[in-house]
Amino acid sequence: MTLNIPDFSNLRVLVAGDAMLDEYRFGDTGRISPEAPVPVVKTQGTERRPGGAANVAYNIAALGAHVQLAAVIGADDRGQVLSELLVAADVECHFIKAPHAPTIHKLRVLSRNQQLIRLDSEESFKDQGDIFADLVRNLLRDTDVVVLSDYGKGSLDRVESLISACVEAKIPVLVDPKGTDFHRYKYATVLTPNQAEFAAVVGHWKSEDEFMAEGESLRSQLKLEALLVTRGEQGMTLFPKRDQALSLPAEAREVFDVTGAGDTFISLMAVGVGCGLDFEEAAGLANLGAGLVVRKIGVASVTVSELRIALHSKGTGGRGLVDTEELEALIKEARYRGERIVMTNGCFDILHAGHVSYLEEAKTLGDRLVIAVNDDESVKGLKGKSRPINPLEDRMAVLSGLAAVDWVVSFSEKTPANLIEKLLPDVLVKGGDYQTDEIVGGKEVIKNGGEVRVLSHKDGRSTSAVIDAIRKS
Repeated sequence: MTLNIPDFSNLRVLVAGDAMLDEYRFGDTGRISPEAPVPVVKTQGTERRPGGAANVAYNIAALGAHVQLAAVIGADDRGQVLSELLVAADVECHFIKAPHAPTIHKLRVLSRNQQLIRLDSEESFKDQGDIFADLVRNLLRDTDVVVLSDYGKGSLDRVESLISACVEAKIPVLVDPKGTDFHRYKYATVLTPNQAEFAAVVGHWKSEDEFMAEGESLRSQLKLEALLVTRGEQGMTLFPKRDQALSLPAEAREVFDVTGAGDTFISLMAVGVGCGLDFEEAAGLANLGAGLVVRKIGVASVTVSELRIALHSKGTGGRGLVDTEELEALIKEARYRGERIVMTNGCFDILHAGHVSYLEEAKTLGDRLVIAVNDDESVKGLKGKSRPINPLEDRMAVLSGLAAVDWVVSFSEKTPANLIEKLLPDVLVKGGDYQTDEIVGGKEVIKNGGEVRVLSHKDGRSTSAVIDAIRKS
């Protein structure tokens, strides 16, 4: 299965459920307390992060999608801190403030990357269930996909009615479940229990065949479009409605902390489904992201750039349109793998056979081909007010579809000098009648140990010739 990262920027996601504030205190420990047989931690730093449903929303925002979060919090300082963290991450918050219950809070004490103790502060929000359900239903009209993040704290006490509302509105709804009564989640699009939660519902199995049978049986009983069981070191197993079950191995090479991995998993599964990926592709993307987040300490998230780098390192994807920051990271990863970077630039207004031949020849000079494309304003400055014929996004999309091309990035200056100096490819390529010392960025590339090559276009093949032919016809 080849994975590609969709564009999440136009996706609207609603996350509803149990939000909480996670707090971490870090320090060293070198002695045992004289008061009790416990380590003494000399705290050196504190960090606060969104947790629970808030972490799901935080993860989705980090991927570039528009996300709304509906949750119940307390009318307290911790609730204010949580709100500020989420707003800073571009999460649109819709909070009900419970008058008699605090914001859910989890305090973890860590030393040398090892969690020593967790202290929870919480009370049930079950009395807010009806009000919360009304809030969520009112937010459905501006939503492409819904995530219900159930941590058993009471916010989703009316989860059946919320799933029904999503089904009626024909909005995919993904549920991260809690407890053993999974019939509450009947008719959800996707249910994502972990293996322990799954076992608590169906009982223990004696073989992999029995596990597969139990999974398909549960999916059928609950009328789900897909059941997805995360299995820790064993990876994950997808039970789709219309296809055979599929198991994917775990992606993580090293595991430092599984905290929040489920949040990252359902976040990526949701944006994948929301962008039209099939369940297998969305699960593969979610599996990749979960493998990245468990290498981080505490509740964490992953970015599109990290996903692309991970795909690149696997040799199974990571191609297409990127921004400069993402491209720098991808090139760094490529060089770590010993790959040779080739770069060229141009307007590429109307792609023709000459361009394709030129780019294919350029790719033979290395392992990865980067194309820097003039934005629309810089094309006008070079070619006149009637150009470009095709807007930037169309030109980049066509280029990224060519087999020879790995990454396409845009620039707004008259020349790509600054971009070339930042990336310093191993080979800088231009087509035409240039002399090596005339090529923008060439001196910097050569100084860095790279080379500059001039390739010839096919005779009679040019954008101007295509435009003239169209005009004459």
